[in-house]
Amino acid sequence: MRALSFLAVLAIASSISSPAWADAPPLLPPSVREMLEAAIANGSENDIATVAKIAQQTNPGSADEIAKMVQSWKDRTKKTREQVIREASFTQLWSGRIEVGGFRSTGSTSELGLSGSAKIKRTGIQWSHELLASADHREANGIVSRDRYLVSYQPKYQFDPRGFAYGLLLFERDPAIGYDARYTASTGIGYKLIVSTPLDLQVDIGPSIRSTNYTDSLTETKLGGRGSLDLAWRLAPNLTFKQTASGYAERDVYTFNALSALETKVATNWAARFSYMVQYESESLLTDKAFDTLSRVTLTYDF
Repeated sequence: MRALSFLAVLAIASSISSPAWADAPPLLPPSVREMLEAAIANGSENDIATVAKIAQQTNPGSADEIAKMVQSWKDRTKKTREQVIREASFTQLWSGRIEVGGFRSTGSTSELGLSGSAKIKRTGIQWSHELLASADHREANGIVSRDRYLVSYQPKYQFDPRGFAYGLLLFERDPAIGYDARYTASTGIGYKLIVSTPLDLQVDIGPSIRSTNYTDSLTETKLGGRGSLDLAWRLAPNLTFKQTASGYAERDVYTFNALSALETKVATNWAARFSYMVQYESESLLTDKAFDTLSRVTLTYDF
């Protein structure tokens, strides 16, 4: 009887203690943990992702522990960011970009061209606001061949991680195409089709209304539809290709513009940018050329 009891106790003890240490995942080596903690302390998302990937490859048995450390950092960062946004006033947390370029030629022809733009943006927890102003001026032998201005305001409401609703107010002036002023209002929905480290792509669509003051004093207002595309492709750490495009479809009038740009970092906040813009207007009063193009070489500063 005593022998049976002793064997039973031994079996129970064996069943309790054995799985506890035999099935436990291997501990993350201290050196690897310290390396990951150092990356997390620096706060660079790219560095953290790189270190975590290498740590998981070299320590596959500790993959869950590594993932938990990274997720814990993301949760803390998100909580801190949301708290900062809630406590900030509307005049705070704005970021932006200034872009300037131009050319000057003398000799057989005297030609001057200037191009510039400024953009500021504030991103909140769900709302974001973006204001943009741009100008292109070209003058040859005292005759202005291009005098285009654009000002826009676009708020967005992010109702889920990828879906959003947008609004748009836009003013344009381009006498070369045939209008002194064109006012646009639009609203609709959009979706982020691709969200990744090398590539981001989003599209949006909605109804629009445009009122145009032509250079011959005629004024026209039309309802229609609007759609746009925004792509960023990070080809290398310091090289990015960007593509934006938008189009309007109204009764007997179609407008399309696309801007392709290649940016390369030259300093922390500075970048050189080469861009090529194509604009199509199916209805133009001053020119029979439906397509208009503009190439720019500019310098940008982010703040």
